[in-house]
Amino acid sequence: MLFTELGLSDAILRAVTEKGYTTPTPIQAQAIPAVLAGGDLLAGAQTGTGKTAAFTLPILHRLASAAKNPNLQGTPIRTLILTPTRELAAQIEESVRQYGKYVKLTSAVIFGGVGINPQIKVLKHGVDILVATPGRLLDHMQQGTINLNHVEILVLDEADRMLDMGFIKDIKRVLAVLPKKRQNLLFSATFSEEIKTLADGLLNAPAMIEVARRNSTVEIIAQKVHPVDRDKKHPMLTHLIKTHQWSQVLVFTRTKHGANKLVEQLEKDAISAMAIHGNKSQSARTKALAEFKGGNLQVLVATDIAARGIDIDQLPHVVNYDLPNVAEDYVHRIGRTGRAGAAGEAVSLVCVDEFSLLKDIEKLIKRELPREIIDGFEPDPHAKAQPIQLRSGGGGGRNQQPRSSAGAGKPRSGAPRSGPAQANGNVAVRSSAQHRSGGRGR
Repeated sequence: MLFTELGLSDAILRAVTEKGYTTPTPIQAQAIPAVLAGGDLLAGAQTGTGKTAAFTLPILHRLASAAKNPNLQGTPIRTLILTPTRELAAQIEESVRQYGKYVKLTSAVIFGGVGINPQIKVLKHGVDILVATPGRLLDHMQQGTINLNHVEILVLDEADRMLDMGFIKDIKRVLAVLPKKRQNLLFSATFSEEIKTLADGLLNAPAMIEVARRNSTVEIIAQKVHPVDRDKKHPMLTHLIKTHQWSQVLVFTRTKHGANKLVEQLEKDAISAMAIHGNKSQSARTKALAEFKGGNLQVLVATDIAARGIDIDQLPHVVNYDLPNVAEDYVHRIGRTGRAGAAGEAVSLVCVDEFSLLKDIEKLIKRELPREIIDGFEPDPHAKAQPIQLRSGGGGGRNQQPRSSAGAGKPRSGAPRSGPAQANGNVAVRSSAQHRSGGRGR
């Protein structure tokens, strides 16, 4: 099947072609016709499946094709897309802008961690498509600076992670003010009982699509484990980067403090590195992500939730500096590489403290990961395990819960291939006729 067979307008197909895409991914091939038909949709897809285009393309088509209500002044918000983190919100709005460059629609993104006043100014003028995190959207609702009375399409993206981050009450408060008659699209990596309950109360006779088995890992990704003593992880990482001349590496740590410490250590080794996590300002997070995507930064160190929204074509290396507390997060992490048919490598540095976590991962993915001991970094066979600090680094959400091995960690759903996040600012509004952005964040 080709994109030209899906019923999309010539203007949208032109933008898709300019991005270099001709053949839709499975989720796109199934979801686009379903969304164009106007019914509700419950879709499950793993990371890297092209999910964002699966809903942005048909939404753009529907909005551009439908006549606006002549009785409404200004530009009412016609589509609301809710997503758990700032980075992912920025990625989605970027996709909306790129795919909608030849249609006369405006879009905006709003999230917390930055000034609210520029967002208020933009919302006063109105936009067709609004991408938002639940917390900041609720702020605007409480201040009376947003009108959601004319929303025609609602998208809950990464619904499983939003529930995991404690957003359910915020989501219900948003749903309560939306028009009863609307199209609802719910995307999730898993169909857990919580998701099924949410879907039952939200969706009306939805089409159901699931394009990837739960917790399946991308086969093209080469995975290996390097056993190492806990105090040798940093020297080993430096050794691997320099020996193999890795130019772009995404490294996952368990905590925000661990991310900051590792960045300092790598910088001392003459390896350019920056960290993104919940304690970083939005401008710092955006800068780090932009430099990494642009190839100007060798290593990006991230905590799990802050890394949601990182979407880089042909990212060659992912390193688990610390194994995740929740086995499913391993699948999310390594899914950042091996995208769009490109080869990828996922390396895990595992000390004795993490052997039980490794067993959980191998049980989940139903395979034993190959071990490879690096010369000069042979682990002490007599080392004893120590308790692991189970508090994870944070993200862009509100009501965020620390996760543990007993917590409700769930697989993430895929962020589609898209351009870089906004370079700065609180909000961006764009259309074929205009391009303006908000001011600087706090």
